Amino acid sequence: MQDVIGQFLSAIFYRSNISALADLTEPANLQHALIVSVLIVVTAAIIWILKGRSWAFIYVALIPALNWSFGNVDSISFIEPNESFPHGVLINPLTMVTGLVFVLRDFVQREIGHKVLIVMAMAIAWSFYYSWAVIAVASGIAFAASETVDWLLFTFTKYRLSTRILLSSALAAPIDTTVFLYGADLAQAMAGIAERGSQLHPANWIVFVIGKMVGAVVVSWMIRRREDRGEVDPKAA
Repeated sequence: MQDVIGQFLSAIFYRSNISALADLTEPANLQHALIVSVLIVVTAAIIWILKGRSWAFIYVALIPALNWSFGNVDSISFIEPNESFPHGVLINPLTMVTGLVFVLRDFVQREIGHKVLIVMAMAIAWSFYYSWAVIAVASGIAFAASETVDWLLFTFTKYRLSTRILLSSALAAPIDTTVFLYGADLAQAMAGIAERGSQLHPANWIVFVIGKMVGAVVVSWMIRRREDRGEVDPKAA
């Protein structure tokens, strides 16, 4: 039980030396924990005031968690380095979950309207706490760019809901992947753990985009079935 509590504290107070309840007796650790806790409560309060509920809370928690994973979860070697793929092809286990972020944002917009932009900003801001600086900047720019495209398409087109979800994800995923892989490439080169081009190359890019689209296709298909049964309004905002 203590190990579980320690892992929880270490995850929540990521940029601290807190890994057990006893660590909170240190003044610096306690101060850090209090500041982060207050900011989490403030974030939750803002979401609630904006009329955000389950989708919005999941969205704000998911983006920093995904950014954390790209710096802490080992990638899977999809294709080992060879003559055709000098750098091989790596894929993060949570890549498909990243694709669901675009779909999730669409549901948040249905929940709170254009105030979703405020929620997006808070999610990106928390990424700077829970991930490497370079990764946070890259993912922040990537999410901002791709989510803006997603928001524009979802807001101003008249396609049925299931189609909007699929199209917005199809446009957002390539933008997000390009910017993020460039940042990851730069981060590893700066850290001296890989040469430039080890992350951002065509094979890796294609695998990432496909992985992200899998989730969007599944959700779009599920929504389309509900639309056909009359359970969901195809013109829902």
